[in-house]
Amino acid sequence: MTHRIHNIGIAAQIGGCSDAVETGSNLRWLLTSGTPGLQMNGDLPTDIAGQAELAWKHIVRMLNRAEMTVADVVKVTQYLTRAEDIPAYSKVCARFLGNASPTSTLLVVAQLVRPEFLVEVEIIAAKAEPKVGE
Repeated sequence: MTHRIHNIGIAAQIGGCSDAVETGSNLRWLLTSGTPGLQMNGDLPTDIAGQAELAWKHIVRMLNRAEMTVADVVKVTQYLTRAEDIPAYSKVCARFLGNASPTSTLLVVAQLVRPEFLVEVEIIAAKAEPKVGE
């Protein structure tokens, strides 16, 4: 395990994330840009569930390219443009995170870089460097 969770009980009252995550030394870090639910061909679903699904699929692809999984995620920052989308978004997020319990911040903002974007997700992940010979 590359990180330890330190819960004080606040995050548990809001959702399934952790209050604090402590990481060790000799880690590789992955920081993503804000990632919208945009298809590779530029198409964009019109609903929050479709955009959230694609955003999280992109996050998982980036993690895989770095030889990481959602278990290595220590921080998630999510931006939504409509407060009423929080329940639908949260269901998608929970499905992708599974048992992972990173720290999390969710903000409702007036607009993202493109007005048709309903969500952007960014993560920070940390994983131990492989030992020589592995």
